[in-house]
Amino acid sequence: MSTRDPFANFARMRREMDELLGGTWGRATYISRRSSGFSPNVDVYYSGDPQRAVVKCDLAGIDLGSVGIEVSGRELTIVGERPVQETEGRVYQQVEIPTGPFRYVVELQVDVDSERATATYDDGVLRVELPLKEEAEVTRRVPVDRSRKGRVIDG
Repeated sequence: MSTRDPFANFARMRREMDELLGGTWGRATYISRRSSGFSPNVDVYYSGDPQRAVVKCDLAGIDLGSVGIEVSGRELTIVGERPVQETEGRVYQQVEIPTGPFRYVVELQVDVDSERATATYDDGVLRVELPLKEEAEVTRRVPVDRSRKGRVIDG
């Protein structure tokens, strides 16, 4: 008896429905906001010691020279373009490999240290690691100025 995961193609189906309906469905906070072209497959997870956010993006067939990565606040943006392949003299039965420009925005659920972010590319997969920001101490000592002795200071 075969054990089949009923949710194996859910992300692809949801992406296709978003395209069909113009992106009108609400999306989870870590899912892409598309603006053009196609949408590469992306995994986002948190792990490690020290803790970090890891974003893996399937960019097979894309020249790294066309890929840009930016971090702003809790947003990681990956942009690039998969060129259209030569089609002259070919009669296609099926076309499923998307081409054209893409812009993928990942809304992270934590504050990250963009200065220590790293990215690697191996076998068509871009991996971006973003160390989590260390929580700053919220308590601060306030020195008392003794030269204002006897004065009441309004808030």
